[in-house]
Amino acid sequence: MRWDLLPDISAFDSARRKEAYRRLSRSVRGGGEEPSLLDLDDVRSRLSVFEETYEGIRPVPVARVVGTAGRSRDFDGDFLPRDERTRERWRKVEQTFPRGDFPPIVAYEVDGRYFVVDGHHRVAVAKHRGIEYIDAEVTRLRTRQPLPEGADVGALILAEQERRFLEESGLDGREPPVRIPVSRPVAYPELLELVKVHAFHLSRERGEVVSLQEAGADWYDRVYIPAVEAIRGSGLRDALPEAPGGDLFLWVYERHRALRPEEPEAGLAEAVRRVLEEQEGTA
Repeated sequence: MRWDLLPDISAFDSARRKEAYRRLSRSVRGGGEEPSLLDLDDVRSRLSVFEETYEGIRPVPVARVVGTAGRSRDFDGDFLPRDERTRERWRKVEQTFPRGDFPPIVAYEVDGRYFVVDGHHRVAVAKHRGIEYIDAEVTRLRTRQPLPEGADVGALILAEQERRFLEESGLDGREPPVRIPVSRPVAYPELLELVKVHAFHLSRERGEVVSLQEAGADWYDRVYIPAVEAIRGSGLRDALPEAPGGDLFLWVYERHRALRPEEPEAGLAEAVRRVLEEQEGTA
């Protein structure tokens, strides 16, 4: 089918109707239980099963793209849109790539199943159009033993990325144990980069090379914890109750960094206030 010759009509509404019909049907039939997430302690005990291999860009079967590494709430299990928030992004994907020649998505492969990190809307449009293959930048996760039935692979990927961050930053041995929950696997490399930058500045201050592990402890005590305390006393947590603590920290940190060139005296509390104002303005 020549999608480029079709009129400018979005398939979003038909996809939304399909999702609504399925939801209603499940409700009428009594539905089944949603698969439960693995217990965090169980997830952490299974981290060592992973071996990660970057495989580059290759076509993957759209039908085998079954999940998300970020546990997105915008789509159901078949990548049908759950609400109106995705309409504009869906339409933009349709209009920008009318022939389905999408740029590669980013995905993890586990036992022949693919979990999207970036490109959810491209997959959603491709599935709705019946496109068989989509290009993907694939990282393969091999398991030394089978994953348990119903395992939330997205949660496992997040847990693995958190473990790597804590290990490389030297925060894995602290008592009580450090937890910095985030919603996206790529957030942990972002946090590690902040620790590396902190190590650089700390080394300049002291006139000697500071190890990443030592810098990680200093960053946690002097940067992360003060930001968390500022967030806790600001009302931002109440405005965004479902946002993980690591996400809130990154938003506040980025806002603080953006403020500094024009307002060098602005502290974390001011950055939190700005983020809160911006959030209330979009509510």
